Amino acid sequence: MKIAVLIKQVPDTETNIKVSGTAINEAGIKWIVSPLDENALEESLRLREKVSGEIIAISLGPDRVQEALRTAYALGVDKAVHIKDDTYNVLDVNYTAQILAAYLKQLNPDLILAGFVAIDSQSSMVPAMVGQLLGIPNMNNAIGVEVNADSKEVKVKCEIEGGTGEMKATGPAIVTASQILNEPRYPSLKGIMASKKKQIETVDASSLGVNPPKIEIVSLEPPAARPPGRILEAETPEAKAKELARLLREEAKVI
Repeated sequence: MKIAVLIKQVPDTETNIKVSGTAINEAGIKWIVSPLDENALEESLRLREKVSGEIIAISLGPDRVQEALRTAYALGVDKAVHIKDDTYNVLDVNYTAQILAAYLKQLNPDLILAGFVAIDSQSSMVPAMVGQLLGIPNMNNAIGVEVNADSKEVKVKCEIEGGTGEMKATGPAIVTASQILNEPRYPSLKGIMASKKKQIETVDASSLGVNPPKIEIVSLEPPAARPPGRILEAETPEAKAKELARLLREEAKVI
């Protein structure tokens, strides 16, 4: 069984992000694999233990994303593919999906795994768009995954509003991992050392026949400083509620 895992390199959640013109200042940033993509990687390893097969980790971006792919190698994937694009813009989800879909169409995997949400952009659109472009089923926010290697049937238990739901499809299919799907393992020292010697296949994004990005970043600005809170002075709870309603209507203009 061929399993493709889409991984995204993102700034560490503890990183202090600074803006520099139309991009963030990358000096001093620690880059990591997006946490929910770690869950997707872990699930691919567990599935391989059950049904055997090949795991291919795929990442789009500039040269630095190879660090994320080395992490995937250290965990135990069989192959790593870097789709190289030095102009990669994380906000252009359509371009990202088009590039990934073009490569995946060539790869023809039985199952595609990805994280449900990318922590840098807080977007969950790319996997669904990839599924749409490839014309394959897309099952989101998985908390359980079962695969039949012979029939290629994929069964997924998903978190939905108010409970859980169960879905199934015949692969190829795309499944996005939730945080509670599993507990990602840590790479072993042996795996880390071995990953440094493994070959990463590089594919130039321009070779995939996708039109250039349509979104251009004009400027980036940090969010405005949060104004201090206000304490409402009044004799009774009713009076406080009345004053709050007045402020929301006349000052904040939200009601």
